[in-house]
This record gives sequence, C-alpha cells and structure tokens, in this order.
Amino acid sequence: MNNQWLPLIGMAVGMVLGLVGAFGGLVAFVLVLVLGAVGLLVGRLAETGEPNLSRLSGRRR
Repeated sequence: MNNQWLPLIGMAVGMVLGLVGAFGGLVAFVLVLVLGAVGLLVGRLAETGEPNLSRLSGRRR
C-alpha cells in the first residue's frame, strides 16, 4: 500500500466515526469501530494471506 494515502484514510475514518458518534450514539459508534476493525483484518487476509498488522505502526526498524 502506498503510504502517502494513510493520513487521508485515517482522517476520513475519524470523520465517519465522529459523525456516527454524534448522530448515532455510543452503540452505533462501537458497532462502526468493530466492523471497521473486522474489515481491516479481512482486507489484510485477502491481501497478504496472514493477519500481520505490524506494518501499520509508525515505527520503522
């Protein structure tokens, strides 16, 4: 994945979660957050075949 899109994707996800939290309440916020995490895991499994999320952290080795 091209890293130049990660801040934009993060901002969009944050805005969606903020809107859901403001208009849908806590239950909707948690539901969107959990389904987003599940979607991330499924996408990683489809892309690489393993749920390795270590590359998402900002630390470089």
